[in-house]
Amino acid sequence: MKFLIHNRKKIVVIFFLGVIFLSLIGVNVLRYKENKSIVSQNLINIGEISDITEKLKNAEKQFLDLKKEDQNKINQTLAKRIADIEDTYRSTLTIYESIQDLRSQKQNVDDLEKSFALVLNMLATVNYPSASASLKTLSKNIDTMKQKMNETTSFASTAIASNTPPASGYQTQRVKVGGAEFTVGIVAADLNTTKVIVDTASDGTCTNNCPVLSLGDYVSRSGAFAGINGSYFCPASYPSCAGKENSFDTLLMNKNKTYFNSDNNVYSSVPAVIFTGNSARFISRSSDWGRDTGVDAVLANQPLLVLNGESVFGGDDEAKRSSRGIRNFVGATGNMVYIGAVYSATAAEAAQVLKTMGIANALNLDSGGSSAIWSGGYKLGPGRNIPNAILFVHK
Repeated sequence: MKFLIHNRKKIVVIFFLGVIFLSLIGVNVLRYKENKSIVSQNLINIGEISDITEKLKNAEKQFLDLKKEDQNKINQTLAKRIADIEDTYRSTLTIYESIQDLRSQKQNVDDLEKSFALVLNMLATVNYPSASASLKTLSKNIDTMKQKMNETTSFASTAIASNTPPASGYQTQRVKVGGAEFTVGIVAADLNTTKVIVDTASDGTCTNNCPVLSLGDYVSRSGAFAGINGSYFCPASYPSCAGKENSFDTLLMNKNKTYFNSDNNVYSSVPAVIFTGNSARFISRSSDWGRDTGVDAVLANQPLLVLNGESVFGGDDEAKRSSRGIRNFVGATGNMVYIGAVYSATAAEAAQVLKTMGIANALNLDSGGSSAIWSGGYKLGPGRNIPNAILFVHK
């Protein structure tokens, strides 16, 4: 019995020792697996670090290469290229509008349109240098046509040499200014017997798809004996006028005592002329004028050419006005009022011509394809249809 008890104790001890041994083996196996996993993970991390390091080296190389380049020079070159492209497109638009002006003056523009079509083809193929060069040639051809048109105008060869405006009615004359001579077509009237009015195709302010009429229509429906086209407007034939076709945005009061574009001319710096009774008032800023309906007519346009006997040409867009062409005007000296055109002149030259003629005050009007003068019939034009006109009616 003692023997069995003694052996049982040994067996228990051996059993527990076995359990402990097996536990230790299990723990070591788990640690081995854990260490193996850590090693594998570390190998993966080392691979990723190696890949990142390679990418950083490549990025550093690209950065160093970039530092060697003159970015300021590259940016300037790119900016100039973009500016040249923009200038080419602006010139294209200006040329197209000039062709439309000539068409409005009943000129044959077939050859000009063919040349213009070639320019469009160059632009379509991104050949900007060739397009720019062709546009310059086309511009010269347009100027030549304008010059010939002025020289072959029926009255140009019969114009009298005089630096003084007529006492009444229409006259064509050659005015000498310095060493140059300019042809002027002018209508004179006395404000004691003549009322100046402004007629409009629209009954009120219009911003798009506005109605227009010919100068002859304005003369006829108002019973006028003379007239001229009025303020600048956006012709429907101009691509740049999309969304504002035949509209004008300067101040005006028509013969019905209706003011146009009043709200957007509260602070306007555009000059204006105001006719009332037997006098005319010229102001440098239309914002200086209220909305008096007791006057006969109000029309704003730019630039102001002559004020108090002195040339005051100036204003925005002088580059465009420096080109030669027809320069229409409305002017006054005392109780005498004048409408007319100076041919083949810049705005500055027109101002000098009118000053030389002794016209004390004069305001530039729309010109180009809108040019039209009526005095017992068309003396210039008819040109394109227009949204407003200045008219002489008998009192």
